[in-house]
Amino acid sequence: MKFVDEVRIHVKAGDGGDGAVAWRREKFIPRGGPAGGDGGNGGDVVLVVDPQLSTLLDYRYVREHRARNGEKGGGSDMNGKDGAPLELRVPPGTVVKDLGTGEILADLGTADERFVVAKGGRGGLGNMNFATSTNQAPRYAEDGTPGEERDLVLELKLLADVGIVGYPNAGKSTLISRISRARPKIADYPFTTLVPNLGVVSWRGERSFVVADIPGLIEGAHTGAGLGHQFLRHVERCRVLVHLVEGANPEPGREPKKDLEAIDRELALHSPELAKKPQIVAVTKIDVPEARAAGEKLRRTLGRRKKPVPVHLVSAVTGEGMDELLDAIGGALFRSAAPRREGRGRRIAKPRAAK
Repeated sequence: MKFVDEVRIHVKAGDGGDGAVAWRREKFIPRGGPAGGDGGNGGDVVLVVDPQLSTLLDYRYVREHRARNGEKGGGSDMNGKDGAPLELRVPPGTVVKDLGTGEILADLGTADERFVVAKGGRGGLGNMNFATSTNQAPRYAEDGTPGEERDLVLELKLLADVGIVGYPNAGKSTLISRISRARPKIADYPFTTLVPNLGVVSWRGERSFVVADIPGLIEGAHTGAGLGHQFLRHVERCRVLVHLVEGANPEPGREPKKDLEAIDRELALHSPELAKKPQIVAVTKIDVPEARAAGEKLRRTLGRRKKPVPVHLVSAVTGEGMDELLDAIGGALFRSAAPRREGRGRRIAKPRAAK
């Protein structure tokens, strides 16, 4: 299934039905009086959270959504039927914005949660409602009001406890396939992952958490470089970030410390809130001697800081260091469980203002 996380749609609630002008016509009742019924109310447009959905693909191709109008009132005091509401199902984590103003209307995350995004019009009153002692035969009725109409932006932000971030080809997909049953595409070239992947991880046989593999970030991602600008929103809801750094990178000028600092800047520039999230650093692919040496060097460098930063050395291929990494993640997520010393998270340094 194609992953779609942002769409624009137009919604129109149903119009209210007009009230009726009618008269009571019965045998032996020559002056029956007004008997026009009320019009029915227009149907609402309602967004409903469906936990079985994981994409906004359905709205990529169908962008116009209209609820039914209310029926007109009838004679013999009969009211028109209300228009049926239109239910639009969306995945958990959908943010609803007004296209014109950018205002956030709703943030839908709970299963079966409902939000009326466009209110149906009210049905008009029939002439029977306007009869008075001085106007016993009103020849007018009320028109129904139009339903609300608006343009919306639907954004999907994945609901995951842990977000795995890092440069392309840092080993994110291999890691999530090792610790969960997720089976993302894995290859030896950059930007293998084109959409976020979710996996459920069991920790110590007692607790579980959801991990999201975010497509590779590069320097300048917050401005749209690479795929980062498109998917950075998915780490906003994560409680803990796992920053993977490739130990042995063949590209000239690349080294773990520079990669770490570059991605940290992109996260902080995208959203100040990301700078406040606990982060766990791990150097990957240590089954390669060069990567292990680079990881040890990064561990010594970050350990000499005023506030030492723990660095995990892991290999998703051999499984080395995976238990310690999972303990660090679990300890950061579940405060009741005492995390090991090397698993304590750190916070991303905010970028300095340009002089």
